[in-house]
Amino acid sequence: MDDRTYNELTYPEESSSDCSFTANEDKQVSLSLGRPGVHVNHQKVLTVILSVLAGILLTVDIGLGVYYRNLTDRESIIKDINAEVAKLQQAYKTAIDAKIELRKELSKEAIQQQHSKWELEHQKTTNADYQKETEKLLMLITGLRSHIPLLKEGCRYCLPGWNLINSMCYYIPFSENTPRRSWEESREYCKNFGADLIEINSREKQLAISNLITTYHNPSVQYVASGFWIGARDVDEEGVWKWLDGTQMNEGFWNAGEPNNQGNEDCAAVYPAPKKNPFRSWNDAPCSHHLKWICEKEPN
Repeated sequence: MDDRTYNELTYPEESSSDCSFTANEDKQVSLSLGRPGVHVNHQKVLTVILSVLAGILLTVDIGLGVYYRNLTDRESIIKDINAEVAKLQQAYKTAIDAKIELRKELSKEAIQQQHSKWELEHQKTTNADYQKETEKLLMLITGLRSHIPLLKEGCRYCLPGWNLINSMCYYIPFSENTPRRSWEESREYCKNFGADLIEINSREKQLAISNLITTYHNPSVQYVASGFWIGARDVDEEGVWKWLDGTQMNEGFWNAGEPNNQGNEDCAAVYPAPKKNPFRSWNDAPCSHHLKWICEKEPN
């Protein structure tokens, strides 16, 4: 081998690398120098990308601004709504308070009306009582006026305090100050004045006596104590009523269901006429029962 061959075998890479380096470098240079518009295109692309990004950022910014504005508007709306709700709540509370006060006033008014109603009913009852008392007083005055002639005539023909009725003198103790007596005690009282218990043997006498005792009847006295003894009894035979002279009673003016002989009732008494019926006013009663009485005697 010659020297050229040895050198080539010994340094092949060096020689080839030099050549290749030079060739590549020249090629690179020649390529760069040969394409000048490539760098300009990269800048345009970058500019476009930045512009797009700027547009996106601007859009996002605008969107955020709008969103923030919407949020702000919503907050303002919520505040307004809350303010309106607070006003409504206050108005509702005021209305409820007014309703409660109104109910209180209505309750007071209802109580006042009830009191007025009760007072009116009381006044009506009082007026009705006054009316009844007035009617009783008028009846009493009428009775007294009708009694005046009896007293005048009685003063001429009868003892003091006695009345002249149908040509006979009668003693009728209307006063509540006069103590009540048994049948026997009452008859004894009459005998002390030359009289005896009354014998009611005619409708005319019954009507006159019944009208008198009914007119002067005191309603505060219980009915069982408001009677007047008369001169009739059935002590000899139960159910057979006789007058004091022994004659049997032909007609009696008994109340409904009387005489019933409840509790050994052997003496007769005349009472204020029930239901204004003067022909149903007799009851039988125990002779020991204490009642008022009616004495009868001939005039002087």
